[in-house]
Amino acid sequence: MAEALQLPVIDLSSPDRLSSANSIRQACIEYGFFYLSNHGVKAELLREVLSESRKFFSLPVEEKMKLARKEHRGYSPLYDENLDPASSSKGDSKQSYYVGPLDDPMDQIKLNQWPPEGDFRYTAILETHNGIILQRTGQKFIWCWPFYFRSAGKRLLSLVALSLSLDEDFFVRVGGLDKPTAFLRLLHYPGDAITSGEEIYGASAHSDYGMITLLATDGVPGLQICRDKSKRPFIWEDVPHIEGTFIVNIGDMMERWTNCLFRFSPIRSGDYLKERLRVRYDEITGAARLVDRTIYDSETHFLFDPSEFHIYDSETHFQFDPSEFHI
Repeated sequence: MAEALQLPVIDLSSPDRLSSANSIRQACIEYGFFYLSNHGVKAELLREVLSESRKFFSLPVEEKMKLARKEHRGYSPLYDENLDPASSSKGDSKQSYYVGPLDDPMDQIKLNQWPPEGDFRYTAILETHNGIILQRTGQKFIWCWPFYFRSAGKRLLSLVALSLSLDEDFFVRVGGLDKPTAFLRLLHYPGDAITSGEEIYGASAHSDYGMITLLATDGVPGLQICRDKSKRPFIWEDVPHIEGTFIVNIGDMMERWTNCLFRFSPIRSGDYLKERLRVRYDEITGAARLVDRTIYDSETHFLFDPSEFHIYDSETHFQFDPSEFHI
């Protein structure tokens, strides 16, 4: 059994922003992970999202496959994804449902795929958030939650800027939030026992490709991280559930932008015997200025070449290759 890891808890509502920024800096240097409390997402909304998620994943496979994933949107069935082919030929014991941003220009060609509204019970509620009226009916219910995630993500990125000794509005000024590419993923780990003798994970070892990932859970543990990616074999530690918090981790892009000051930790979803639900939100930020050198002086030794999101983000970054890690 893996050891339980004690990660710091960052209070997003704390008035002492400098102290919060310093805590984020330390957490991102040491772990690449932390908990986020007082993030602004209501507990009852999370419960409803998890309930509707469970309802969707309980549909017959043939119904879900009508929404088969295309262009990172739609349904991905059990064992369809394999984040670490070197360690498992079976694939990952999870099913997923991907939703891209409704305000993405690419969505003009209707990349998002939605289940029939008649399959779900939605509560007709009008809410106002940051001046946006959200009607939680039909497909709009699924997407109203990321508005809260995005709000938390923007506030968090301002603290990340402070943690790098930058102005709070740095990511806004460089255009990093002009056209953010954010994805909501509903994840279901069924907990089915496999008798093949092959080691199976809910999600094999991998890294996240974006700037930051916010993860909400149903309270059932399973997440594991490896803090030292230079050692073999990897030593995995459990990330316990803390009620009312999100689990936040940095991704490849943040590591690149900070020139490995902030370093991602390999991640996997362990014990496949336990059924659990997750809701994951990936904030990629804007494309044009993502991985550049604007925050460094001329004496800095750069570990990466500048690159843009549309070049850097590809299917290969869903896979895990220890030889690609920058130690």
